[in-house]
Amino acid sequence: MTAAPAPVDLTDTLVRRLRQTPSGPLLAGVEGTVLFLPDRGTPATVELHRGRFVPRRGRPVLPPTSTVRGRRPVLAAIISGEDSGIRAFLEGDVTVRGDLSLTMALDGLFDESAKPDRWPTAGLVTANGCPTAYLDAGPRDGRPLLLLHGLGATNASLLPLLWDLAADHRVIAPDLPGFGASGAPRGSYAPTTYVPWAVDLCRRLGVERPVVIGNSMGGRIAIELGLQRPDAVSGVVGLCASPAFRRLRQMVPAVRLLRPEMARLPIKASHGLVVRAVQAMFSRPERLPDAWYDAAADEFVRCFADRGHRVAFFACARQIYLDEAFGLHGFWDTLPSLAPPALFLWGENDRLVPASFSRHVAEALPDATSVVLEDCGHVPQFELPAETARLVREFLAKNPCVSA
Repeated sequence: MTAAPAPVDLTDTLVRRLRQTPSGPLLAGVEGTVLFLPDRGTPATVELHRGRFVPRRGRPVLPPTSTVRGRRPVLAAIISGEDSGIRAFLEGDVTVRGDLSLTMALDGLFDESAKPDRWPTAGLVTANGCPTAYLDAGPRDGRPLLLLHGLGATNASLLPLLWDLAADHRVIAPDLPGFGASGAPRGSYAPTTYVPWAVDLCRRLGVERPVVIGNSMGGRIAIELGLQRPDAVSGVVGLCASPAFRRLRQMVPAVRLLRPEMARLPIKASHGLVVRAVQAMFSRPERLPDAWYDAAADEFVRCFADRGHRVAFFACARQIYLDEAFGLHGFWDTLPSLAPPALFLWGENDRLVPASFSRHVAEALPDATSVVLEDCGHVPQFELPAETARLVREFLAKNPCVSA
């Protein structure tokens, strides 16, 4: 009778893996712990000490920075580099609590040169003076795409689309300046200020004229890139892109007086309140597992606790409302000059950016494609991931020469 194979020891697997894993610049200044918590057997912990990894058997003494839960074989495959943790997270094979950005960075380190191109790798680069964390996935010779997240989010909010498109495109998904693991420089955080950053980021990563895909505020930045630097982008995709307010602008004088620097004062975000706020962005919140809402809330609470990122959040929110609607530099008067091909997706039940904006965009850009997604809220890449990816792919196929 053949003996059953010995169960995988996560700590031994972790030790073997860390012996061949460089830390990379993204984790060079990080202090924290990641706990791998299997359904059975002994947990494993990796301590991060400013670029140095220390594996430990069992749980850490102090609460971990991040906890990854899953079946032991799944965790062993992720640690050994045989599977992608991001794939496992998206398919519900693991859950993550705490610092999701740190977990994704570790996942990117557990890669070998023979890993599938689709698996994201985390990196850090200084673009336009701002330390910028990013995910880089897909074949290096694939058509380049730049994914930009929305207000209060991180690049994790674009993971479903990144994973789909990275099968045959090179996909760069950064944390915008002021958010996630990127720096939070002082400034106005108007859409125009993100343009030189995005152009420099692409230059430093060797990405030429990407199609820029943005959700919410990221969509507004994508549009601004297309307006200011049509030579630097080959297409624009707005996923519930936030345009300038056409009405309800009577509070502009008062909002101008509200300085984002006031957010330097301590402000605590409640995890439960953030979960409810995120759920309100969806037409049917029950479509997503509770674990994803917890992970999103953890990311927001963590970033909001940092003074610089808190100021950046309020600065961006302020700029969204103050964005000029009409006039020489007004959004709606300049939008007709958008030169790159464009696709706009809107959520029928979006409570933040009403689908009625689609009519105004269609009037300004009659050659652009504009689609209202039924029974969808503000985050189509999570609520209707297959439909969103299909429409983006159709747009890319319809414009095969836009990256030339």
